[in-house]
Amino acid sequence: MAMAGSRYGMTLFWALVLSCLFTYVMLVAYGRYTTVTGQTAMRAFREKIVFGKPLALYCIVALCIGELTALAGITGIVTDLIREWTSYAFGGEGLSPVASAVIIIIGCFALLWSGSYQVFEKFLTVLVLVMGASFLLTMFLVVPQPADLLAGLVPGIPDDPKAFLIVAGIAGTTCSAMVFIMRSVVVAEKGWGRNDLKQGNIDAAVSSGMMLLLSAAVMACAAGTLYKMGKPVEATVDMVQTLEPLAGRFAISIFVLGIVGAGISTLFPIVLVAPWLISDYRGTPRNIRSPMYRVLGGLALLICLTVPVFGGRSVWIMVASQAFQAILLPVITVPILILINNRAVMGEYKAGFWLNAGLLATLIFGLVTTYSGVLGLVDSLKGLLG
Repeated sequence: MAMAGSRYGMTLFWALVLSCLFTYVMLVAYGRYTTVTGQTAMRAFREKIVFGKPLALYCIVALCIGELTALAGITGIVTDLIREWTSYAFGGEGLSPVASAVIIIIGCFALLWSGSYQVFEKFLTVLVLVMGASFLLTMFLVVPQPADLLAGLVPGIPDDPKAFLIVAGIAGTTCSAMVFIMRSVVVAEKGWGRNDLKQGNIDAAVSSGMMLLLSAAVMACAAGTLYKMGKPVEATVDMVQTLEPLAGRFAISIFVLGIVGAGISTLFPIVLVAPWLISDYRGTPRNIRSPMYRVLGGLALLICLTVPVFGGRSVWIMVASQAFQAILLPVITVPILILINNRAVMGEYKAGFWLNAGLLATLIFGLVTTYSGVLGLVDSLKGLLG
């Protein structure tokens, strides 16, 4: 969002609004299916859809690739910010990204081994809330003009080769395939039944609404500062400038603290993606202390060293990984459209007109963002090879 706002102002606001709208639709659909049937997504794909087994396996592999790429990008962003902030606060070159990555890996693996993530997660949630509050505050300080917001609701893509990748990145960040697959797992873990359908819809509305608010705040911050200064985000340290012009050094510390907290709190679920999906596919209990979880999680954590050791533009790696998520959107929209309209399974709770219309619109949006993502990724590969 910071990259989109810093490059194009609020021009791509429409992509964010649509992404969050379709996120709500998909959360409702996946939540309803699991609430009514008790089945999670991967298991339903395997058992209830023609050619569902290869489809489920493809989703597992593709989602793992996308999430592990995001893991490399997130770690690169976090370690770069830690180096920048420690240099800014204490002088010198700051803490080495490799050292930061090693500390993060050891800490996450210790939590994985002990299985005591819940307390740490609550602490990091506070840090994420701090980040969100800082962006919301800054958004009100640099609130976009109503005309800019209205203009941003008109679909259009700027005349820039990187715009396609950024549009797909916006879609993949908010309307993420992984979020919807895991939605069914979360609903199953909560033990929701048919009497909880209304609560599930409210939960989906709150989640997608907060996502829109915070994402719009980030975009508005960048549009009101970096875009006006003509300084698009190209590297991690550029994002610090989103707050510095308005609130000074204290804002930088708050921003870095929030980003680091958000990044680290995101790492732990990502390293568990593979074992979670495998357990979902097999229909076996999710035991974080089992050997499979520890081995696969430990191997995934090694990906954290990729950017700090070998280098790379972590911001663009992150955008590319989210664009890849957008490419997967049609793949997971079609199966839920089939499942939720299966009267033999859903009975009176099968999808009605509006949910079907929303899912079809999501599919069309997914095809558009897939096209945009493919164009953006191909252009990026040409840039790397050329």
